[in-house]
Amino acid sequence: MPIRDLLLPEFEQEMTNTRKILERVPDDKLNYKPHPKSMELGRLAGHVAELSGWATTTLTTELLQLDDFKPWVPTSRAEILKKFDESVAQARKSLSETSDESLQKNWTMKFNGETILSMPRYNVLRNVVFNHIIHHRAQLGVFLRLNDVEIPGMYGPSADEIKFWDQKAAASKS
Repeated sequence: MPIRDLLLPEFEQEMTNTRKILERVPDDKLNYKPHPKSMELGRLAGHVAELSGWATTTLTTELLQLDDFKPWVPTSRAEILKKFDESVAQARKSLSETSDESLQKNWTMKFNGETILSMPRYNVLRNVVFNHIIHHRAQLGVFLRLNDVEIPGMYGPSADEIKFWDQKAAASKS
């Protein structure tokens, strides 16, 4: 079985989960920061949205120079979802068309001439793309929780969804 066929279902699951949380980002809280060292909520949501596009970058280049990297700061949830959906579609296409040979080639990220990482594309997808999205998606969940935004479940029901099911169960008993 080609490696891409092992990665695609995981990609689909994580992108579905990611979209669910991005759909909850409130337009009126984009400037929220829980701590001075934290990103603003809008920047964090934008980063989560754009990270799926890193899959395409990984699969279509051998080197990423971050010297001139400018963070994307969205101005609305609609903009975040648009960027996310476009990035996911492009990444899905790139991943579905890639070969095992390509996934085993090294990919390198550099900043100011220094190598930040260099590893096979397969590992970059798992560790730098998928896990990175999961990491920042969890941060985003904390930011949303601190603003009393209900959180969707990722791998099972969230506390908000359990509350819903508990209410349904109580209503059915009465």
